[in-house]
Amino acid sequence: MTANEIIARQEKKLGGLFSEIDKTVLFNQEKVLNAFREENIALRHFLPSTGYGYGDEGKERLGRVYARAFGAESAVVSPAILSGTHALTVALFGILRPQDKALCITGMPYDTIRGVIWGKENGSLADFGVRFDVTELTKEGKVDYSAVSKSLGEEDYKLVYIQRSRGYELRDAFTVDEIGAMSSFLRARNFKGCIFVDNCYGEFAETREPTEVGADIIVGSLIKNPGGGLAPTGGYIAGNRKYTELAEYRLTAPSVGAEVGSYAYGYQQFYQGFFLAPHVVGQSLKGGLLIGACLEELGYTNFPSADRVPPDITRAVRFSTEKELIDFIQSVQEVSPVDSFVKLEAWDMPGYDCKVIMAAGTFVQGASIELSADAPIRQPFTAYFQGGLTYEHCKIACRTVLEKLL
Repeated sequence: MTANEIIARQEKKLGGLFSEIDKTVLFNQEKVLNAFREENIALRHFLPSTGYGYGDEGKERLGRVYARAFGAESAVVSPAILSGTHALTVALFGILRPQDKALCITGMPYDTIRGVIWGKENGSLADFGVRFDVTELTKEGKVDYSAVSKSLGEEDYKLVYIQRSRGYELRDAFTVDEIGAMSSFLRARNFKGCIFVDNCYGEFAETREPTEVGADIIVGSLIKNPGGGLAPTGGYIAGNRKYTELAEYRLTAPSVGAEVGSYAYGYQQFYQGFFLAPHVVGQSLKGGLLIGACLEELGYTNFPSADRVPPDITRAVRFSTEKELIDFIQSVQEVSPVDSFVKLEAWDMPGYDCKVIMAAGTFVQGASIELSADAPIRQPFTAYFQGGLTYEHCKIACRTVLEKLL
């Protein structure tokens, strides 16, 4: 049994799922194209700005394109947002005030946001008197609605937080339908506050976004899905205008909001990346399915299983030993277009509670829409991989990984 034989066998089995992905890509591509056309995007919107950025039409119109495509009232899209964690921080601090209470209903949030929420003497929400509760998921990795209902009955929450992707947890990402069900449940329980979704890794994986099924605000990074592999930095916050305006005041200053903000390098990559994003996400979804299916054939457990289209671009694979885990991560680095020669080592990354090893031989540093993989060095030994600008790159990487494991 060779790596090429395994790949050929699994590609044949995955034909139906690949066809589903193609339909989603076509739908989303037309949605994004229509957003560009309806906003009359022109060459002048790509031009740079400096200083205060007054009259920066490119930035303002980019937000309107995002809002249209995501079914939102408005959107903040800015190169000044440095990461997904930064975007989440800006939005949370914009909406919440001292003594407010928030509830996360999807289990423990991702590692890097925990310091933002519960950090001590670092300027966290907790330092400012914001209380942030968590309801654990069921053993099946789903929302525990009875626990949520109990929490809502006991406390007056201003914000409910939903994390769409799995982070470093062994669960499936939540679908848009599931997020819609969460939103309906919250409103039926008379929750009148903000339904807030960390949308990282999920954009364009389905034909709808959470803002189209009841979420008040969604937040994400441009070096993930919506940047299409071209955006060099940035993040977005999209949703109801009253919440996006609060985020604008936190991003800049309460007196000026989105009236200021410049970018001296121009916006072409942000527009073009967003236009390409539906296709790139489709490539990533196909590549992740192929790698997952091939590893399942060798007996490795996948989250999610490779028998359905996943609702985001991430995939978790469990290994038996730390060596197997590190070998897998190293294989991804070796088949990267950038820094393929680098020998990876785990290190104490800021925001994590254990050593982390990351493969990211990417054109944009840390861009997880490009093929990348990472893992905390702890049991159970689980690698998390995502991205892939082209299916062909994912296929080559899959062959390399299989050859090592075989």
